[in-house]
Amino acid sequence: MPPSTPIRLLVVDDSAYNRRNIVDVFQRVPEVEVVGKAGDGEEALKLAFTLRPDVITLDLEMPRMDGFTFLRILMVKQPTPVIVVSSYAQRENVFKALELGALDFVPKPDRVGPDATETLEQIVQKVLLVRSLRPSFVPSVVSRRQGSDASVPEGKLAGIGSIGSIAVYKPPKQLVVIASSTGGPGALLQLFARIPRTTAAAFLVAQHMPDKFTRTFAERLDKRGPVRTVEASDADLVRPQTGFVCPGRKCMELVVGPELRLRIGPPLPNDRYVPCADRLFLSAAQIAPKVIAVILTGMGDDGVAGARAIRDAGGVVIAESQETAVVYGMPAAAVRAGIVSKVLPLPAIGDFLAQLPP
Repeated sequence: MPPSTPIRLLVVDDSAYNRRNIVDVFQRVPEVEVVGKAGDGEEALKLAFTLRPDVITLDLEMPRMDGFTFLRILMVKQPTPVIVVSSYAQRENVFKALELGALDFVPKPDRVGPDATETLEQIVQKVLLVRSLRPSFVPSVVSRRQGSDASVPEGKLAGIGSIGSIAVYKPPKQLVVIASSTGGPGALLQLFARIPRTTAAAFLVAQHMPDKFTRTFAERLDKRGPVRTVEASDADLVRPQTGFVCPGRKCMELVVGPELRLRIGPPLPNDRYVPCADRLFLSAAQIAPKVIAVILTGMGDDGVAGARAIRDAGGVVIAESQETAVVYGMPAAAVRAGIVSKVLPLPAIGDFLAQLPP
C-alpha cells in the first residue's frame, strides 16, 4: 500500500457508542479513512464486499450474524485483515476468532476511563500496522483438528513424571524458545499441532499479548497437540514435552541449576517489549547448544539480541520467512543482523521441530 494512500477502515460493532468512539478517534488520524460503519454481521458483510476496505475492526457479539459467521464467510470470499475488539470476559472467543483468520485483537475495557483511552490508542496502532503486512497477505486460518477440544491425548503426559518433589527430574534434550507478536497466535497453533508425542524437547514462548489472555491462549495450545502447555508460573520445572507461555505484563527467564526452572517477574526499565523475548533468549543461551531459538511474525526487533547470544554459544536460530510471516519485522531484523542459521516458511519450521531427536 503506497504511504500516500489512506488505509480504508470498516468499523463493525453493535454498540452505536463504541462505533462513534472508534470513528471519532480516527478523525484525528490522517493516515486512515473510515469508509463505513455497521451494527450487525449481515450489514458488515454487505459493506465489506461493496467497499472492499483494507482493514476491519470487529466486535464478535452482534445480532443477525455474529462475528464468527462473518469471519468464516469473509475469509473465504474476500480475505481481509480483521482486528477483533472484545471484552476480557470473551477471551475464549478471541482465540476462536484468531483461528478463523482474524489478524489480531484489542481487549475492550469493562468501563469508561483511562483503559478506554488506551484501547482506542491500541486500535489505532494495530490499524496502522496494516501497512506492514506482507503484500500477499491471506489470513492464516488454522483448521480444527479432529478431537482438538477433547481431553488430553494419549501420551500427553509422557516424560513429565510426578509433579511432587519426590519425582526424579529429567531435563529436556532440547529447549525451543519462541518469540512472536502480531500473527503469532495462529502461527504458534500451527507449530504446536505438528509436534509429535515422541518429542523430548521443552517449549518456552514469549508472545506479545495482554495479560488475562495468555492463560486462555496456553490452554488452546495445550489442546492443539501432545505437549502439555500452561501459562508459566514462577519456579516451574522445565521438563521434556512441556510448554510454557509467558504471562502478559510479565517476563520469563530460564534459571539454570541442578534443575531447569523458570523465573517469572515484572519487566525491567530497559525492557522495550513485554513479554520480552530478548530476556528469555539471553537466559536460555546458558545451556546452548541445546537451544533452538525461533523468531516468528511480528513488528520490531525483539529477540535479536538474545538470538545472537544463543548463536554465539552454539545454538540454532530460525527465522520465519517473508513468505509466511504476517508481519516480517522481527524475523527480518534477525536476518539483517546476520545471526540466523535457517530462514524457513512456517510449515517447514514445524517440520524441523517435529524431526528433533526423541
